[in-house]
Amino acid sequence: MARDIAYDDIHVGDSASLSKTISEYDVYAFAGVTGDFNPVHINAEFAKDSMFQQRIAHGMLSAGLISAVLGTELPGINTIYMNQSLSFLAPVLYGDTLTATVECKEKDDAKHRIIFKTTVTNQHGKIVTDGEARVMKK
Repeated sequence: MARDIAYDDIHVGDSASLSKTISEYDVYAFAGVTGDFNPVHINAEFAKDSMFQQRIAHGMLSAGLISAVLGTELPGINTIYMNQSLSFLAPVLYGDTLTATVECKEKDDAKHRIIFKTTVTNQHGKIVTDGEARVMKK
């Protein structure tokens, strides 16, 4: 069940996370929704000759997990996702378990805006996606 944390109840340093194991279905569904059928994501034979030597998930799939945390955990529902900076630092492989974490860095009380540090790590603790998000909270 999604949470709805009031702006005044969020403090610098507060954090939330969620984890998901990335399946072949997830990658194919993401390709279908976005139209990104780059063969490095969906064609095993093609991917064998890529720099990763296997299929990798879309970087934006990992970023979607950040959106899920912001929209369901912290701050939760009634959050407006305003912008996001992202750096994709490592490939996400089929079968990787990703953990997206958001941490409150600063608040703008006058505008009810919050800046979050956003990080996605794999099951080995390696950062695969790093960035910063700005949201508006009622």
